[in-house]
Amino acid sequence: MYNKFIFLAFAALISFNFSIAQNQNKERPNVVLVFIDDEGYGDIGVYGATGFETPNIDQLAAKGTRFTNYYSAQPVCSASRAGILTGCYPNRIGFSGALFPRHEIGLNKDELTIAEMFKEQNYKTACFGKWHLGWQKEFLPLQHGFDEFVGLPYSNDMWPHDSATGEHLSAEKNRAKFPDLPIIEGNKAIAYVKSLKDQDKLTTLYTEKAVDFIDRNASEPFFLYVPHTMAHIPLGVSDKFRGKSEQGLYGDVMMEIDWSVGEIDKALKRNGVADNTIFIFTTDNGPWLNFGNHAGSSGGLREGKTTSWEGGQRVPFIIRWPGNTPEGTVSNKLACAVDLLPTFAAITNGKLSNNKIDGVDISSLWKGQFSETPRNTILYYYGKNNLNGVRKGNWKLVLPHTYSSYNTESGNDGHGGKRIKTVVEQPELYNMMRDPGERYNVIAYHPEKVKELMVVVEKARKELGDLNVNIEYGTENRKIGKL
Repeated sequence: MYNKFIFLAFAALISFNFSIAQNQNKERPNVVLVFIDDEGYGDIGVYGATGFETPNIDQLAAKGTRFTNYYSAQPVCSASRAGILTGCYPNRIGFSGALFPRHEIGLNKDELTIAEMFKEQNYKTACFGKWHLGWQKEFLPLQHGFDEFVGLPYSNDMWPHDSATGEHLSAEKNRAKFPDLPIIEGNKAIAYVKSLKDQDKLTTLYTEKAVDFIDRNASEPFFLYVPHTMAHIPLGVSDKFRGKSEQGLYGDVMMEIDWSVGEIDKALKRNGVADNTIFIFTTDNGPWLNFGNHAGSSGGLREGKTTSWEGGQRVPFIIRWPGNTPEGTVSNKLACAVDLLPTFAAITNGKLSNNKIDGVDISSLWKGQFSETPRNTILYYYGKNNLNGVRKGNWKLVLPHTYSSYNTESGNDGHGGKRIKTVVEQPELYNMMRDPGERYNVIAYHPEKVKELMVVVEKARKELGDLNVNIEYGTENRKIGKL
């Protein structure tokens, strides 16, 4: 009996080691994608954050590569998420702005997502956090390639409560008409966020779900997407970190997000799969600056969220891929959220759909081949379908458009301040190498660069449209999903 027990235990150990070995196939690395909400370019230690520390995220950078010219797909919630998951500029697939509970639209079933690409290769897939690509069943994660989902269907301020006090709003307030904010598991609501105390639990909830997913799936390839609700207002933080930072509540929130990254990394290491996991940390857009001390930092870049200035769309991006990304390196090459899908496909020999996408394979940069230039342009779309600027190499041409500036007194403690309607009346040109803060318009001195960038503008307008010049659609726009 004793010998039989020894044999079974030995067999189980061999089986466990074989399963882990199966997950060490370098052609099928695991992927962890942590995606933060409304975090600015200057809100990570290695990007210059002050008033709080982010040691776990900084350690990712120390063991991998930090990008300094990486852009979200658009400077706002739903659109940026559509871009990172589908490899498309959001306006190509019908997305603009942020979806609200009243909307009956979402991610079209004909668009291939990162999760679907991995799912076709028998990866386990999960999303824990904020979805914001349609709240009806047809649009939720399980219908777009994810095996598991726990999180919010949209932003955490889309609830019938005051986001500063947590009080239920009186009937005359527009947001009083919003339904209770659900926490969804799979396709069904399992609980509701009804107070600021409930908001405090979200980061820990997503982290626990992520760790559990890794523990249950370490023996096979997996794709784990963690789109945190924070640091979108209303800010929420657990007692573990409340009052811990010099910066205040926003700093506390960032410290808890850093803790979350650390817990996920511990799970990878405990399960012996960290060396075969691509770990990425990035954010959806720049900071919501009119919320003052409840907002992040653009790190010296101009303006913030919902603007096409650098502070709205240039965001942190850190990748650790052991044996591939050279440790402690910095890439100054252009990259964009839409590049993730084709890059993952190239690395794992995954298949893309026949739909045209805007992303390019940037795996060469992930492998330290910094002399390569896989991407040379960025399109700055915002609004319904407004092309507000383009970048080519180190030069950015800002096109005439209207935006809401943060150049006024902000709110504080959860209350938003007013913004100023501002018009860019004439094109402006900036040298991003010398002037990333976009302070010096040099258009008068470089007419040849304007001409060069206008070629990019005209091509974009033809393909995708530009409402700034009354071109509602281009030749290659596709429809958003509808009920």
